[in-house]
Amino acid sequence: MAGTIFGIPFDDEIFMNMWNEEPDPELLAMLNSGAVVDDAMIAEMIQGQGNFYTIPFFNILDGDDQNYDGQTDITVSEVGGGTQSGIVYGRAKGFFARNFAAELSGADPMGHISSSVAKYWQKRRKMRLIKLLSAIFGITGSSGRAKTWAETHSLDVSSDSATPRKIVETDMNDLATEACGDNKDRFGLAIMHSKVATTLENLKLLNYWTQTDADGIERPLKLASVNGYTAIIDDGVPCEPVGGSGDNKDLMRYTTYLLGEGSIRTAKGRVDVPVETNRDAKKNGGQDELITRIRETIHPNGFSFTIPKSGVWTESPTDEQLFATANWSIKFDPKAIPIARLITNG
Repeated sequence: MAGTIFGIPFDDEIFMNMWNEEPDPELLAMLNSGAVVDDAMIAEMIQGQGNFYTIPFFNILDGDDQNYDGQTDITVSEVGGGTQSGIVYGRAKGFFARNFAAELSGADPMGHISSSVAKYWQKRRKMRLIKLLSAIFGITGSSGRAKTWAETHSLDVSSDSATPRKIVETDMNDLATEACGDNKDRFGLAIMHSKVATTLENLKLLNYWTQTDADGIERPLKLASVNGYTAIIDDGVPCEPVGGSGDNKDLMRYTTYLLGEGSIRTAKGRVDVPVETNRDAKKNGGQDELITRIRETIHPNGFSFTIPKSGVWTESPTDEQLFATANWSIKFDPKAIPIARLITNG
């Protein structure tokens, strides 16, 4: 339906097309590395009104074979498996005229608005991915898969003394081997803090990517290549002070995440009214408002979300519920999960 918003012609269909087509270099890097995968099965499940979904998986075929000599009976082994569950979250955000006032002087004002909205949701999506990774790395156990996961997929080489232990050229390769062994080549993406990236850059191991904009100007991106990995530089990854006093009072611990092929599944849920405009004649003497809504899932493959039994549960989990380690459990053999973390002092 055509109308006006912020004093310009507005068509919600054109806006949605622009919003969805706005390029996100970091998401493209995740997709191209194979770490983030659009999951058609999940997408089909969540097109209805339900927010909770369950998908099956089968274990890797294993066991001894038999001699095929015409006399030996063939042993038939049952194919094992299980299920993992995920959750869809719904979020909404509204904006009014002053948010975009500085951008409306361009030749394509609707393009400016859709670009601004897309970048907002891109940042929120990446924040949730990082927080979900923090949640699953809180999983521990005294035996079984939880114990193996905690022991083999986290490498903490940081120091709490005055001498920092910064990342070195072999750390990521060593971690990938410890986590997945002969499947370590599935890893292809690293998400790291700018301090860690600077250390690698100083070692001449990291090279930043560039992008040429519409005006032909080449600009650096928060994307790079290091040791065969695509690197995303984001200061939203966990970083915390080591503690203490004296020479080590400013020492920090930084988490770098390694992600591999198919490790993150994602899909869009149904939203009947993803965008709409509103005119509030009373607020601030009259203001135009743009309302946006999303429903989507970001699911670490090999883990299962359980709806919490305590607290208030609504049709969409809060961030607190989504990022709570207690609501997540491991389902796959850890060696089949190409997700790992490295902790260093920079």
